[in-house]
Amino acid sequence: MRICRGLFITGTDTGVGKTYVGALVARQLVAEGRKVGVYKPVASGCRAEGAEIVSEDAWWLWEAAGRPGDLQRVCPQRFLAPLAPPVAAQAEGRQVDTRLLRSGLLYWLERSEIVLVEGVGGLFSPMSAEDLVADLAADFGFPLVVVSRNVLGTINHTLLTVHAARSFRVPLRVAGIVLNCPVVPPDDQSLTTNPTELARWCDVPLLAQVGWQAKALDRPVDWFALADVPRLRL
Repeated sequence: MRICRGLFITGTDTGVGKTYVGALVARQLVAEGRKVGVYKPVASGCRAEGAEIVSEDAWWLWEAAGRPGDLQRVCPQRFLAPLAPPVAAQAEGRQVDTRLLRSGLLYWLERSEIVLVEGVGGLFSPMSAEDLVADLAADFGFPLVVVSRNVLGTINHTLLTVHAARSFRVPLRVAGIVLNCPVVPPDDQSLTTNPTELARWCDVPLLAQVGWQAKALDRPVDWFALADVPRLRL
């Protein structure tokens, strides 16, 4: 098996823009000449196209990475209902395959220099009847990139996520935070103070900010250097 580097993209909540940020990271790495793999182990809230269930998040990541490999391998488990994956699976009379959540990564490790893994929701969101996102992150061993929503309250959500990562059964390393604006910016004064307050209260670096519909990060980040080789527990 080829050993490549990787990052695990998680968030403080659902809807914070993990896929959007992940796609920006993938595009930057491709522009730098890196061979990028993208893996979203499971997705819910997908749409039906005929007999096929399609994950838009998986497609955006695959497109941003230069369409590497087989699109179906980006997200091998897809469910329709906009619910936690094990609940969405149950609604279809199915269940999330916990072994496939892990083994699906091998396809990308064998053909990439760096693989970006995207979880669902937040770090403690369920991925299967047995796994939280944090369980999978621990089993992969990649550093976390935490995507936070740039709104009032993000300081608390971000600090809780970092603390949860470090306090997990296997402490998870947090590479840094990306502050994202996933919706039209509200009339919220904290948008300008959040970066400074995060730097004050959190010892994890603020890697970059992403404005509303921004086409790139607001500063260069050496994602390849931040990534690490997997310490797999498959």
